[in-house]
Amino acid sequence: MHLAYPAVLSALLFCTGLYGVLARRNAILVLMSVELMLNAVNLNLVAFDVWLSRTAEETLHSGQALTLFTIAIAAAEIGIGLAIVLAVHRNRGTSDIDKLRDTAERHDPDGPDGPGHDARTSGPAGEAQKAEATA
Repeated sequence: MHLAYPAVLSALLFCTGLYGVLARRNAILVLMSVELMLNAVNLNLVAFDVWLSRTAEETLHSGQALTLFTIAIAAAEIGIGLAIVLAVHRNRGTSDIDKLRDTAERHDPDGPDGPGHDARTSGPAGEAQKAEATA
């Protein structure tokens, strides 16, 4: 088997995953695209391991061992990523990445500091914001 076939397939998978990360707005689809990119890397690792072991008589199979580590890291990443997406969806009601750019807490005008108190504009930096707003 030629090394070019899995390398080209891996490049196509990686480019598809990269397009998904850059173009998608849904966080779950972005996580799926990252997994696609990791699988493209795994395909390259295994293909080059087979090619090198055939030419150099290597018995260590380090590419396949590294692939197992990558699969374990990918499983942990998808578990933590889905937990974060579900928590954000519960709090914000959406998993659209463009709507989640503001990570600050929503302002409650009748919060624990009393009515009309804004925690974002308290302190020295907040006083400067107030001065700029009134000027």
